[in-house]
Amino acid sequence: MVNGSAGTAGGDVVHGFPHLETVRAAITALYRRISPEGLYAYAPAVSPADVAFADTDDLHLGAHRVAGALVRQLRLPEARIIVGFRPMEHAASVELAAGPEYFIELNDRFRTHRRDIGAALAHEITHVLLHRLDLAFPGTRDNEILTDTATTYLGAGWLLLDAYREDALSSQKLGYLTPEEFGYVLAKRARVFGEDPSPWFTSPQAYRAYERGRAEALHDEVRPPLAAAGWAGRRRYARDRRRYAQGDASAGTPQAAGYAFEGEATGAGGPGGGAAGTGRAGPAGHAEGAMRVSFPCPTCRQRVRVPVRGRVRARCGLCRTVLECDT
Repeated sequence: MVNGSAGTAGGDVVHGFPHLETVRAAITALYRRISPEGLYAYAPAVSPADVAFADTDDLHLGAHRVAGALVRQLRLPEARIIVGFRPMEHAASVELAAGPEYFIELNDRFRTHRRDIGAALAHEITHVLLHRLDLAFPGTRDNEILTDTATTYLGAGWLLLDAYREDALSSQKLGYLTPEEFGYVLAKRARVFGEDPSPWFTSPQAYRAYERGRAEALHDEVRPPLAAAGWAGRRRYARDRRRYAQGDASAGTPQAAGYAFEGEATGAGGPGGGAAGTGRAGPAGHAEGAMRVSFPCPTCRQRVRVPVRGRVRARCGLCRTVLECDT
């Protein structure tokens, strides 16, 4: 059995982006394991109508209906689904068996919190998918972050964000990501699939978290050396490029700026001095030792390498997104 969908009730909800690097690594892992074409099969996201659960619905019949919709969303084989309820420490657990059946147990509290059953089921059924894809991260924490990220990027995780509610007296959150990190992944998916998830939220707190996550996701698309970078970012990039060309190997690092320079600058001061380069993402035919810059693709987070030679159009080798760069 795998326990998942850890929830908080009545405690403090962690906010911000403390797991962002693991989340980004999880997005890259999905592109590598499933492929861009395979990911497009997960459009559109699961419909709110398909996972709605009214208080008047029969508990077991409703849970099986919602689980079936999520199995179809996650492109798993149709099979017998068994959903049970029992007292447990975690929100839910799933049996990762070799057979086609799905055995899922939910915390007894979902008997009276039925609107969140879909969120708990989405996380557990994604565990099944990742198990069958043989995709995992080392360590329980990182593997659960991978599961939350995959649930959201594959079109079922908006339910986990919508389960987040917080007021002066109480709070609730399902999943291992913060609300803002769920919003970040959801916004990443929305950009790729052309979706607007905002009408799906019943929780106003979830909508605000999505907006904060969306702002962080959009920031990925305006970082240097992308041509859409803002004035401040371009100025910092130009300073780091100049320092690297003058022999300062610490200028521009993935940790500090996201981009990293490599190779040898053939002129004084970067592209204006005649630097050229080669790389898998940029034009070929230049000196092997010339100056290059690498940076994460804003879509899949795979690192892209391009020559430092002014305006360059690059194509990510993983997700094949075309990127306009000003190096």
